[in-house]
Amino acid sequence: MSAAAISTAFLLAVVVILVVCRIVTMLLRPLGQPPVVAEMIAGVVLGPSVLGLVFPSVEHHLFPSDLRPVLYVTGQLGLALFMFQSGYEFRLDRIKPVLRPATMVSAAGCALPLALGAGLTWSVHGSVDVSPPGVPLHVTVLFVGVTLAITAFPMLARIITERGLTGTSFGTISLAAGALDDVAAWIMLAGVLSLSRGTSGPLVLAAAGAAGLIVALFLLVRLRGPVLRATDRLSSEQLLLVTVLVLCLASWYTDRIGLYAVFGAFSLGAAYPRSPRIDRAVEATAPLGRLLLLPLFFTYSGLNTDTGLLSDPSLLLFATGCTLVAIVGKFGGCWGMARLAGQEQGVALRVGTLMNARGLMQLIAVNVGLAEGIVTPSLFTVLVVVAVVTTTMATPLLALWDRWDGGIAPTPDEIPALGRPDGQAAAAESVTP
Repeated sequence: MSAAAISTAFLLAVVVILVVCRIVTMLLRPLGQPPVVAEMIAGVVLGPSVLGLVFPSVEHHLFPSDLRPVLYVTGQLGLALFMFQSGYEFRLDRIKPVLRPATMVSAAGCALPLALGAGLTWSVHGSVDVSPPGVPLHVTVLFVGVTLAITAFPMLARIITERGLTGTSFGTISLAAGALDDVAAWIMLAGVLSLSRGTSGPLVLAAAGAAGLIVALFLLVRLRGPVLRATDRLSSEQLLLVTVLVLCLASWYTDRIGLYAVFGAFSLGAAYPRSPRIDRAVEATAPLGRLLLLPLFFTYSGLNTDTGLLSDPSLLLFATGCTLVAIVGKFGGCWGMARLAGQEQGVALRVGTLMNARGLMQLIAVNVGLAEGIVTPSLFTVLVVVAVVTTTMATPLLALWDRWDGGIAPTPDEIPALGRPDGQAAAAESVTP
């Protein structure tokens, strides 16, 4: 296709994607599912699993192969904007009071599903198509374990915000544990890619680059006073431009070191100075990323997901097993460790429920695996199914726990950890020189 033809196809695809995402969002709203879950499902609907199965010529016309790289690139920008806003809404100072239980929960939530997922994948090799030709089995085994160990921190944050849970103890613990979990998962993913490439280079680069990122973010936090005074001299348009430029630079940096763009975007958002003017600049990026570009990423993932492959009994059994060990490992491990850390039953159940949601972050990881050629289309589909199932479980289970014990109200000394409008004052206070 020519550039002009791709441009025309892209405009039509955007219209179809946004309309379908909105329809699915409206259908799932009575079930209490957040828009991000609806967009995940809409992406699968637009791919070969539904649209391609019923109207294959329509799917080919709407999403020709030459268009898919464009959807991927624009979707990555949407991810960066979304992750930056998620990081901006997350206050780093809320980690310290719950650091011990959050670290314990994160460790269990990483180790148990990783071990169970790796063990299951190893046990089925030879009977299920999980490892592409030329890829060592241990690479695929570890990759599955890492993807099952991931927690969808942005989605977890969004669920907590939308349900008004930011002032609860389980909300704060889950946010902190989810952030630690994803940091560990991305480093482990870099290690898997190092094994895949037969060199320690990617892991060393990721570790050294992460250290450099930490130093840069530490300086940004320490120099927030001068930075805020400098932003006061900028117009609103200039401030928005600077914010987007710094976001793109951070995303580029972490992508180059192997931690991927979303990690840099979230980290920058968490460390970014806060003021009413910067609040408005960050909020101005939300419609572009959240409403327009992010659905393109879900559609790109859906175009690579073919649930028709699950007609193979052995693959369907493997998908069921992966889903079960993912739930047992993440939900069970986080619930058990929260109880061991001294949390009440209701808190522990909710922590396990929130940490079990993998959604967006697992989709990002499996797309990385597909791009690196270390997963087969069959395995890609299985892991997308796990992401969708474990994420859609979250809100119904939270509603169940609320009916079971009448809900958990925020304690008087707890401050909202993220979001507006309750988090606005706290965020403003946190940047006072």
